[in-house]
Amino acid sequence: MERVAFYIDGFNLYFGLLEKNADLKWLDVRSLCEKYLQPNQEIVSCKYFTARINNDQQKQQRQNTYLEALETTEIDIIYGKYHTRAQTCRRCNNTWPKHEEKMTDVNIAVTMLTDAMSNAYDTAILISADSDLVPPVRALRNNFSDKKVIALFPPDRNSYELKNAANHTLYLGRSRIKKSQFATTVVSNSGFNLTKPGSW
Repeated sequence: MERVAFYIDGFNLYFGLLEKNADLKWLDVRSLCEKYLQPNQEIVSCKYFTARINNDQQKQQRQNTYLEALETTEIDIIYGKYHTRAQTCRRCNNTWPKHEEKMTDVNIAVTMLTDAMSNAYDTAILISADSDLVPPVRALRNNFSDKKVIALFPPDRNSYELKNAANHTLYLGRSRIKKSQFATTVVSNSGFNLTKPGSW
């Protein structure tokens, strides 16, 4: 069997769903990944990269609920940082807070390359359309001729550079996303009921 490892850019996937598939964000990512396997393939790992937001209490609560739901599946969650910095307008000198996700790209790159070095997979499927991930994808292809990298683009997301860097490109379709939703209520690993947030 061909060993497949999935690397999911959580924020890129979330914002890809947000515009036209906002009703489908209660997504069982592990189930979605399984729907992209070929008959001769098996999942050896499914790694979800994100950061805990810290700028809005209600959003934090909704994100925490979702992450706890993800933890009930066979998925590893790798956290980066969520950083707030001051942004200043050059014309009027007004200042406002800008919220940024940090370390996710680096975490994905390091993990994909480390897993390749330990021969943990045959094919890596990257769920992201972030062109910042082109260098690690190129490094994988240049240094591991026995490995393949497939870019699986979230809805409404595309990257010409990443498409050219990967061996193949696929697109997340609404039908498979819709069939990969959690039940309305999920029992957490600690035994609490997690209910799908009304809006998030």
